[in-house]
Amino acid sequence: MSTPQADPTAFLAGLYDPDPLALSRLRDSLVGAAAAADLIDVAYRTIDSPVGTLLLAATEQGLVRVAFDLEDHDLVLVGLADKISPRVLLAPKRLEDATRQLSEYFEGGRTTFSLPLDFRLTTGFRRAVLAHLPAIAYGHTESYSQVALAAGSPRAVRAVGTACATNPIPVVVPCHRVVRSDGSFGGYRGGPAAKSLLLELERTGAR
Repeated sequence: MSTPQADPTAFLAGLYDPDPLALSRLRDSLVGAAAAADLIDVAYRTIDSPVGTLLLAATEQGLVRVAFDLEDHDLVLVGLADKISPRVLLAPKRLEDATRQLSEYFEGGRTTFSLPLDFRLTTGFRRAVLAHLPAIAYGHTESYSQVALAAGSPRAVRAVGTACATNPIPVVVPCHRVVRSDGSFGGYRGGPAAKSLLLELERTGAR
């Protein structure tokens, strides 16, 4: 199993107590050199949010993964290394636009995202489901059966649930807006508390 490359300067912390600014400059220099040599296939960073620390990862094609704390970020990085490329590097600047848009969303100032997305981690009907989800308006929900119909397979309600549960880009691709026919939440990759918070945030912001 491949192991992703983490912070390229982390080993220095075990050798001495470096100046944070100097360490940041060294990290930026190494990331810049890796980018110039086309050695970064997956860039990642973490951000704080109302639903906990989120890991963001992107390829040249776009945002490929958003992961919650409970998914174990280290395991997520290993998965990205296995499924996409072992050339995974902490490169926050590559994710500045995604970070800004997510911050605006959580602050209530953004209702849609305009980010390039890389859906390589999902295929077939699941991808069709995810393609429909941004069409569910901010502050609104659809049932699993409504999404199945919109995705072209009215009887595939259970498959819609699986597509939402395995959505690699939650929040940005709003699977939290899909609920059961009786209005109850159903499952969510970030856990029920996160789904509740996101829906409440949007209900409040949509007023």
